[in-house]
Amino acid sequence: MSEPASPPRAVPAAARRNAIPFWPLTATLLVQTVATMSLFSVPTAAPEIAQDLHVPGSLIGIFVSLVYGVGIISALLSPGFVHRYGAVRTSQASLLAVLGMLLTAAAGSLLSLALGAVVLGLAYGSLAPASTHLLVPRTPRRVFNLVMSVRQIGVPLGGVLGALIVPPLVGRIGWRATLLVELAPALLLLALMELPRRAWDADRDPRRPLWGRTLLQPFRLLREDRRLRGLSVASFVFSGVQLCFIAFMTVQLTSVVRLDLVRAGFALALYQVAGAASRPVWGWVADRYLSPSRMLAVLGFGMAAAALAIGRFGPGWPWAAVLGVAMFGGMTGSGFTGVAYAEYARIGGVRRTEATGLGTAAMFAGVMLMPSIFGAVVTAWGGWFLPYAGVAALAAGSAVLLL
Repeated sequence: MSEPASPPRAVPAAARRNAIPFWPLTATLLVQTVATMSLFSVPTAAPEIAQDLHVPGSLIGIFVSLVYGVGIISALLSPGFVHRYGAVRTSQASLLAVLGMLLTAAAGSLLSLALGAVVLGLAYGSLAPASTHLLVPRTPRRVFNLVMSVRQIGVPLGGVLGALIVPPLVGRIGWRATLLVELAPALLLLALMELPRRAWDADRDPRRPLWGRTLLQPFRLLREDRRLRGLSVASFVFSGVQLCFIAFMTVQLTSVVRLDLVRAGFALALYQVAGAASRPVWGWVADRYLSPSRMLAVLGFGMAAAALAIGRFGPGWPWAAVLGVAMFGGMTGSGFTGVAYAEYARIGGVRRTEATGLGTAAMFAGVMLMPSIFGAVVTAWGGWFLPYAGVAALAAGSAVLLL
């Protein structure tokens, strides 16, 4: 099989003058941030929602699962829409889905929350393919991984903004009104994206088919290129490991290490901050010193070490050691996504948009499945080390695949 072409290197004049395509990167970063903030606003307001609707708070977790589950479908379908209508127009459609979710969920019933999750999921999976399509031809090769990694900061940034803004608003105006307040930034960003749309969507192909064989492109890529198969396995596992760390760290620190909720929450926040701050660092390293696949392999081995350390958490662990392990887990477990998306785009070549859709689907699948399996093993085993040892083995095995 012939080697797929590298991402297009015909960089526009503006990108040649400036190492980083500032405005396209800013736009895609903001779209990701606004969409992610809306996604995590419902879980953040879960205690108030559960009390208002007289349901267990754990049911709100289904909201996130629905978004990611439907997002797998939208990730695989979106490349055709990106080619036909343009990356900016597709991003605007994602913002419309954000508006639809906020309005629907604010109706205030379990059914409306479920429908809102489906509405958001129908577009949430298109964010990475649209961003990749827009950024790759405008990004010089020497900063390619860095730019893709900076864009991915929108995910933790959206989560942090939701955690900081939503609870105070819910306390003052209620959860329904809080969701409606979030309409404003989404509407403003949707309107601003119209300004550069003609120029940035100049490569769209109005005759591009949306259905038929177009839908099979991501799967065809997976079958044709073994590098994409290894990268997809690793992306599935790494995303699942990331969510295992996030979902269970607070529970483990309070129940096993006997920390109070405030200190356990601080450790988790430090994990998130380390993950966000490390993304551009790993992108920079992948541009200058290591190939992206080797960079991802190093992070995979790092995740394995972090999982083994977290599995050993127990009573009497020094506070500084807990924070150090949390930081290391964040740097490895949450720091890989930008480099992974850059590698999908590089291997995909002229089919980079389809390759990125495949990568998004693999990551979303890992987010959905691995934490549930991990939780079931913890419950059945009655302890944490064996489940984390299994996670470590998966991460290390994925790293070997990448090498």
